[in-house]
Amino acid sequence: MHVPDGFIDVPVSVATGVVAAGAVAVSLRGARRELDERTAPLAGLVAAFIFAVQMLNFPVAAGTSGHLLGGALAAILVGPYTGVLCIAVVLLMQGILFADGGLTALGVNITVMGVVTTVVSYLLFRGLVRILPRTRRSVTVSTFVAALVSVPAAAAAFTLIYAIGGTTDIPIGRVLTAMVGVHVLIGIGEAAITALTVGAVIAVRPDLVYGARGLSRPLKLRVGGELVDARPAVSAGPSGAPGTSGGRGAAGVSGSPAAPVAARSTRTIWATGLVTALVVAGFLSFYASASPDGLEKVAADQGIDEKAQPHHSADSPLADYAITEISDARISGGVAGVIGVGATVVVGSGVFYAVRRRRTSGGSGSAGSGSAGIAAAGRSV
Repeated sequence: MHVPDGFIDVPVSVATGVVAAGAVAVSLRGARRELDERTAPLAGLVAAFIFAVQMLNFPVAAGTSGHLLGGALAAILVGPYTGVLCIAVVLLMQGILFADGGLTALGVNITVMGVVTTVVSYLLFRGLVRILPRTRRSVTVSTFVAALVSVPAAAAAFTLIYAIGGTTDIPIGRVLTAMVGVHVLIGIGEAAITALTVGAVIAVRPDLVYGARGLSRPLKLRVGGELVDARPAVSAGPSGAPGTSGGRGAAGVSGSPAAPVAARSTRTIWATGLVTALVVAGFLSFYASASPDGLEKVAADQGIDEKAQPHHSADSPLADYAITEISDARISGGVAGVIGVGATVVVGSGVFYAVRRRRTSGGSGSAGSGSAGIAAAGRSV
């Protein structure tokens, strides 16, 4: 759903740019509260993973494809404020390096693909997990529904923006019907990818899923034939003071206590996620559907693209996710994808490191987030 230059007029593009800039500014402040010892190392990886999976277009109807938007995935894994920043980083990298999504339409894209999908999905997700039983399955089901709804919501948001500032005179009701209709189908693919990813992380490290914190029951131990709540193990905190830790119960596995949640390494899951992103972008993306995505298809069918403009980065050596000097399409696309993943994880990690550093230097860092982590440590989803 990357909106190109020329679909939206200049005044509305400027207005949405202001909205997007405001949303990013608010998210930078909000992300300071979300980025703790667990989410901070993974936020850049989440952005890189979304970049990679967005290269994997999947067919949804005759002559139409779709791809992950990623707002729901980012919001549930690392938090809604951080999620907006993740999508903003991805869109910035795509627009500048790969000529994907217009630069004058960057505000539109961040508003539609970043803000709308993140806000809608996370609000719906939180509402569902509050009323459903507090189990891993409920978290996964809530993730599926939230991701599914977020995609047609983004399509409706684009239609609203187009109704205000579209550059062609097209009946807006027809555009809304076409956009929402095809993006409901795309939303099913989005929901499946998001639920599978969140479910996989919950299965091994539920303490790393921001949206699942505080939703679980205490770990039970069998003592004298009866199940009793496990008492959290006492361990030294960062300053040497005693603190509580839930052990492996925090990861949903019963057994002997392990290290505190905040101290548990994220290296394994970080490495696994990075390798997965590189494989998707460097290899699997070659097999992506070549059909136009939902917005491209609707634009061509309804005449929205009559005044589309060439991308300002069309001459980029990585434009259209290919390297011009490499003639083999498979290798060219794969190398471009790997470069994109690398650039996104570096830029994203730098942004989130800076945000996290401002939090700790401001005096609200380790102590506050550590207490939240300790409170959740004795629980398992």
